[in-house]
Amino acid sequence: MGEKQFWSKALERSEQALNCGALTPLSTSTIELSVASAEQFELRQLNAALPKHHRPEGPKPNPFLPWDPQLEIERIHNHHVLILNKYPVQRGHMLLITQGWASQTDWLQPEDWRALVQVDRDSTGLWFFNSGPRAGASQPHRHLQLLPRHPGECICPRLSWFIERLHQPSASTGSEELIDPLFNNCAIADRPLSSDPDEEANLLHDLYRSLALRLGLGDQFSQQPPAIPYNLLLTRSWMALIKRSQEHVKGFSVNALGFAGYLLATDRSDLAWLQSHGGEELLRQVVPDFRGSTDALS
Repeated sequence: MGEKQFWSKALERSEQALNCGALTPLSTSTIELSVASAEQFELRQLNAALPKHHRPEGPKPNPFLPWDPQLEIERIHNHHVLILNKYPVQRGHMLLITQGWASQTDWLQPEDWRALVQVDRDSTGLWFFNSGPRAGASQPHRHLQLLPRHPGECICPRLSWFIERLHQPSASTGSEELIDPLFNNCAIADRPLSSDPDEEANLLHDLYRSLALRLGLGDQFSQQPPAIPYNLLLTRSWMALIKRSQEHVKGFSVNALGFAGYLLATDRSDLAWLQSHGGEELLRQVVPDFRGSTDALS
């Protein structure tokens, strides 16, 4: 476990894909936030136009059926393949996709978890999943994403928030309980581990179903597809699901990485609003039950 062969192969393949033009890293610049909890966010400004797959207009051909062989890292079992993200947010940014068609909006299946466990036992890090367009998914073909991490490396800027949520079932203020929408729309639990990969995959699938029920997404045996869009974040320590109400606000597109603390600004983004209100306020406006003024939404 932890030999990082997939990560090493991803880095090697990245160099080859860059040289032949198959890989297109996003050019960004860091912007410092100057509001409360600014340390929990990493804000970057995109230095070029959005890639075509992120633009709302026009048809979107499926780039995964077939996938670009120049981005392929490894076939995983019989149903999945590990490839490079064509538009990586860091070196070694990987996608675990189904070899055949499977919808991004449907429930994750046991075979998805088995493939994830095989990759994760070698190259772990921050896994994330966007359950559809309203949760920030840019492609309808099923794909889980992995940002690999070294041992001891901080998993994401908002790690402390998730650790707090893990040990604090609800947030309250004074005698009147005021549930923070971010807390109210996040279900999190310790991640189960096992020496047996099949058992671990089954445990992860069971936990996923349990968190979905807790959030009111339904159960995959009785509710098709999930009742509400969601994001999933997974580390070696915990799994979290977050309910979503909309994909964007104030010109910012928010996917699972936004809740991990990674924000991307484009020429459509209202940076002045973000500098005034902060990243957590941005996240509150893309989950259900936001109680702020409606004129804050865009």
